[in-house]
Amino acid sequence: MSVQERKQRERAERERLIVATARELAEQQGWDAVTTRRLAERIEYSQPVLYSHFRGKREIIGAVALQGATEMAAEVRAATAAANGPRERVTALARTYLDFAARNPAVYDALFQLDGGLAYAQEETPEPLKDAFAALQESLEGAAGNGTAPGLFTEVFWASLHGVATLTRSGRLPPEYTEQRVQLLVDRLAMT
Repeated sequence: MSVQERKQRERAERERLIVATARELAEQQGWDAVTTRRLAERIEYSQPVLYSHFRGKREIIGAVALQGATEMAAEVRAATAAANGPRERVTALARTYLDFAARNPAVYDALFQLDGGLAYAQEETPEPLKDAFAALQESLEGAAGNGTAPGLFTEVFWASLHGVATLTRSGRLPPEYTEQRVQLLVDRLAMT
């Protein structure tokens, strides 16, 4: 292995450590607790080392969001692949999405609430975000009904799930009725 390859590998490892540490800290204490000073202390590198990887907290949030998008897409695809039939597939999508949001609140915030400097629904949208949307759209294939654009249907279904996830997490919707909400959403929106 050349010196250049070793340096690139070490740089990638430091970057993964920064993102993992930021994510862990945000999940434990919230995003307000994630500062470059605190991250530098936790990973035992100087702040200039952090800034050599990320220009600041915004880019770190973006990196966590991209990682989360990849994880969410994989979870959605795994859950929906195991489903038997279109209705079960849409139900599995809804449950998996809501479960992901509940288990990963800081990642969910990085994806959908905080400014990570990422473009959504544009040409320059990063591939992990496009893939996460594609995973949702694949799972909803055939559920839109005749005459409804699949992308538009996916946006509306996703927005509904996002509302349930956000309102449940904030305590505005009681969590004990989540399953009924999922069934209502599937019954009313999905033509399965």
